[in-house]
Amino acid sequence: MRLSARVEIEIINTGSELLLGRVLNTHQQFLCRRFTDAGATVRRLTCVPDNGAAIEGAVRDALACADIVVTTGGLGPTSDDRTRDYIAGLLGAKLVVNETVLSRIENWFGGRKRPMPASTTIQAQVPEGAIVLLNEHGTAPGLIMEVSAGRFRDAQSWLVMLPGPPRELRPMFDSQVLPWLRNQFPTSAGFVCRTLKTSGIGESRVEEIIAPKLHELVQRGLEIGYCARTGEVDVRFVARGNGCETIAIEAETITRRLLGDCVFGADDEQLEETVVRLLTERKEWLALAESCTGGFIANRITNVPGASAVLWGGGVTYANDAKVRLLGVREETLREHGAVSEAVAREMAEGARRIAKSDYAIAVTGIAGPSGGTKDKPVGTVFIALATANDVQVKRALNNFDRETFKYISSQQALDMLRRALLAAHAGK
Repeated sequence: MRLSARVEIEIINTGSELLLGRVLNTHQQFLCRRFTDAGATVRRLTCVPDNGAAIEGAVRDALACADIVVTTGGLGPTSDDRTRDYIAGLLGAKLVVNETVLSRIENWFGGRKRPMPASTTIQAQVPEGAIVLLNEHGTAPGLIMEVSAGRFRDAQSWLVMLPGPPRELRPMFDSQVLPWLRNQFPTSAGFVCRTLKTSGIGESRVEEIIAPKLHELVQRGLEIGYCARTGEVDVRFVARGNGCETIAIEAETITRRLLGDCVFGADDEQLEETVVRLLTERKEWLALAESCTGGFIANRITNVPGASAVLWGGGVTYANDAKVRLLGVREETLREHGAVSEAVAREMAEGARRIAKSDYAIAVTGIAGPSGGTKDKPVGTVFIALATANDVQVKRALNNFDRETFKYISSQQALDMLRRALLAAHAGK
């Protein structure tokens, strides 16, 4: 069962630390994604500091327009956690102690054999008449309050208050808020949001290839969106109403056919997950020899569960001496071509594969900057080598970005090079 797309939702994130740039606001993406997957659309996002005028003003404005208003943060025990108090005052609701919440707070500290500061009991004070959402991962409960018609607008609305820490907010939203919302706003209207992830092709080129072939589906209600990310482009399909699943499937089928192996995954799948899956299916091993990426490729691969079945290991051979002693790169190759060169990348990959006796080996060497570049090899130059039992392929790229972006894009290019090689090697098998 999905939420009605006609339900108007607003999200208000409270927290001065968010506006100061000291904490990354991940709530917006998480909540918008959850609402979208449920078939509803968020109409507005707002972020306000921890003061009464800002919080009350944002909530008042939102309740005048939206069916559901979600606030995050400000439910804890410290002096800047005042969202609960301000909203209770705005709605004219009396704060009362909830004995269940108070008992859970006491048990939380007792179970950890920690002294309970007196200030933590303020979290047990909830607006009279509110639905209490018990916190399985902390002490501050979530709250749901009904706002009657006529108070801020002609129709009834609901206010949902969630704790700020993501490890508390996310499970509370999934296990308690979403079921409540689906029960409160049942609908049979269909909704599909599907994303295809591509690499090795630009955003404009993607649109140029697929848009003409999807025109008929657009006439039937398909919405297409493009999002250029670091080293990849997302293609998003949205369809609503009767037949939406069929429209989305047709769009995905056409796009996969047109873009071919540029498509590496769907929805939340990462390129490293695709590579690990392909290696696992083929029972093949990978070794790594990284210089300019500093182990970032290994980090991405080992973030994937099951990577131990396909990653033999590797080395961060940053210095020339490490390339010689650990990988067997010849000193004359380094003298003649330099550490950042096709020849050295080739020998690094060959050495890694020889030592590991692996099916594949990736090597990366480059100039991350901001200094070290030359006319022939400017900052951002990178050589990526892929060694197999049959040959060694070497790709040269220019990734003239900051060091962190340089490392990410170079790792993306290396993983995509391996992915395409895996697909080509096993085509038709």
